[in-house]
Amino acid sequence: MSTFLLEIVTPERKVYAEDVNMVIVKGQEGELGILPNHIPLVTPLRIAPIVIKKDRSEEVIAVNGGFLEVRKDKVVILAESAELPGDIDIDRAQEAKRRAEERLDSKRDEYDHRRAELALQRAINRLEVKNRINR
Repeated sequence: MSTFLLEIVTPERKVYAEDVNMVIVKGQEGELGILPNHIPLVTPLRIAPIVIKKDRSEEVIAVNGGFLEVRKDKVVILAESAELPGDIDIDRAQEAKRRAEERLDSKRDEYDHRRAELALQRAINRLEVKNRINR
């Protein structure tokens, strides 16, 4: 089965770099499945898990926004942040979710409300990735 190089890079480090068969991401316009020899593409990403299919196995990584770039020879995800399932602290993610929900319930200005929404999305993303692995 043919493969391509997938790199997931954050401002701090390279999180992932391996040959894969397919990657599924959630772009701003919807879900995308990228296979080898996909046409070149650049698209913004939502805060959502990405699914990596590799040799009859599946990996999931929490990606918190950024961009997907499909090149001729590889696919690069330039993420604001990304976490492997083993790096996710479930207690910390649940606490972040609780705090974000509290901030959303309080009457604050629009800027604080948007920050709380994004924090909630990131916490839910982490929990979804961690729970998906623990099934």
